[in-house]
Amino acid sequence: MFNFNDKIVFDDKKYDVLTVGEMLVDMISTDYGDDFECDTYKKYFGGSPANIAINSKMLGINSIIVSSVGNDGLGKFLLKKLQEHHIEIKYVRQVDYSTSMVLVTKSKSSPTPIFYRDADYHIEYSDELKYLIENTKIVHFSSWPISRNPSRSTVEILIDECKKYDVLVCYDPNYHSMIWERGHDGREYIKSLIAKVDIIKPSEDDAERIFGKDTPENQLNKFLDLGAKLVILTLGKDGAIVSNGEETIRFNTLADEVVDTTGAGDAFWSGFYSGLIKGYTLKKSLELGFAVSAYKLRYVGAIVDLPDIDTIKSMYDLKKTEVLLNGA
Repeated sequence: MFNFNDKIVFDDKKYDVLTVGEMLVDMISTDYGDDFECDTYKKYFGGSPANIAINSKMLGINSIIVSSVGNDGLGKFLLKKLQEHHIEIKYVRQVDYSTSMVLVTKSKSSPTPIFYRDADYHIEYSDELKYLIENTKIVHFSSWPISRNPSRSTVEILIDECKKYDVLVCYDPNYHSMIWERGHDGREYIKSLIAKVDIIKPSEDDAERIFGKDTPENQLNKFLDLGAKLVILTLGKDGAIVSNGEETIRFNTLADEVVDTTGAGDAFWSGFYSGLIKGYTLKKSLELGFAVSAYKLRYVGAIVDLPDIDTIKSMYDLKKTEVLLNGA
């Protein structure tokens, strides 16, 4: 069981975090609104696993990404951004498909996306990926790679391999019906994976798309009933509730200014992973995740210039996040 007051002890390995999944371009409207009436959009680096890899590097831990982009100008834009942040690009395939893109409305709540996918799901299992798994402490993936093959099969192998090498497996169940291949029941597939991973972080919107509308407490219990070991249910401006099945904690938000929510969840993951790797307790690592997310919310786009994790820790009163629910 994951105890909130304990640290997670990792073996000494080359990489701290390996992210597997989509790299894509976010085209974000310059005006607020959910109706796509804005005529002007700006290009940003995007893709949840890619955002986490870059954020984690800026926060001071060693990250690497396995992904797939098109052999085109947008793919080169994404690769250049990785290189600017000193992340190896040799594990990112360049394929003869168009680089994936998401059209997004600028938002202070939940951004409205339109998805254009091609290159991102062409991730195949290889000896190189096996090497990375053996030499990584934490592996992270999202719903994008499992929504289509060949990347779905790759992730299935990855999960099995992680168990062999004592790798912490974390999953972001960011389900959208629009990204899933036609004829495949994405909701049921996601439910079948929950017991196979170690940590899962759904947003309230994710939970509603998977289970239907319900109270946050009921949604949390649905993940636990499916075998989740640690559930981090984020609730936007209402913070989050986190449970290991025996103890539950509510966390208040630290955000004091919200300019754009794009990438806020990725910022949380990055701060959380940085805390775990640097030897903070699980509870303190969660607080650090919320602090990094609050910092990101001040800016437009998923990637912003982040100070190291200890600097962010000094900027926020982390005790303000915590409200006891039971047992913790």
